[in-house]
Amino acid sequence: MRFARFKRGLCLKTVDSCFQDLKDSRLVEETFTVDEVADMLDGLQTIVHSEVESELINTTYTNVLLLRQLFSQAEKWYLKLQTDISELENRELLEQVAEFEKSEFISSNKKPSAELIKPKLAPINEGGSELLNKTVACLQEENEKLKTRLKTIETQATAALDEKSKLEKSLKDLQMIQGDQKTDVNKDIVELENKVAALKCQFEKTLNDSTANQKFLEENLVTTKHDLLKVQDQLSTAEKELEKKFQQTAAYRNMKEILTKKNEQIKDLRRRLSKYEPED
Repeated sequence: MRFARFKRGLCLKTVDSCFQDLKDSRLVEETFTVDEVADMLDGLQTIVHSEVESELINTTYTNVLLLRQLFSQAEKWYLKLQTDISELENRELLEQVAEFEKSEFISSNKKPSAELIKPKLAPINEGGSELLNKTVACLQEENEKLKTRLKTIETQATAALDEKSKLEKSLKDLQMIQGDQKTDVNKDIVELENKVAALKCQFEKTLNDSTANQKFLEENLVTTKHDLLKVQDQLSTAEKELEKKFQQTAAYRNMKEILTKKNEQIKDLRRRLSKYEPED
């Protein structure tokens, strides 16, 4: 209010000086024609219009800068502000502001008595806002950690899927492979299942760790759950398809027939050997 009152006083003094300059520079004769008076008024109108417009623009920009400071502080403290533009034209409130200015500034030249001096409130301690800022910063840091962990798990899941794709491709070439290839394939499948189980455990651990902060990280946890279900579904489907394709391959059937024949041969050899063994 003091600043606005001071700027308003300067503007009024500028307008008064415009009129005074006109009086001192143009009103030097006793009589004037209509054209001369009109010319003087037009020139005075231009000057006053320019001065008032400049002051109004400056006042508007000053208010914008003041609001910018308030908004910056509110943003720093994570506050939500609401304004009602219609209240700016409330005549009752404007009259209250005028009364406040009149009581505070017009009577400021008089020395107030001790009884009329109103006690001022002590500044509000900003410890609460600092604690809020620290809490928010801590939550944001934990959120970033969870995001990083989820990205790592997603990378591992992608690597597991790639490895499974390579395994499927290798299974298609089983018709050209003999010997103990079945053992190697079973080993790869077991390793893949172990990796899938490890990924599931990591997902479950991540979800359990983030339960305490689910009110603040609800959107991130929902996304994580969807990703987990999607990965589990893809891995389950891929495992079923892999097992189905492997059982349908010719190499699998050939190896099964070979093992059956070998077992029959071994049984036949044992029967033959039993005939030549000495009796005790």
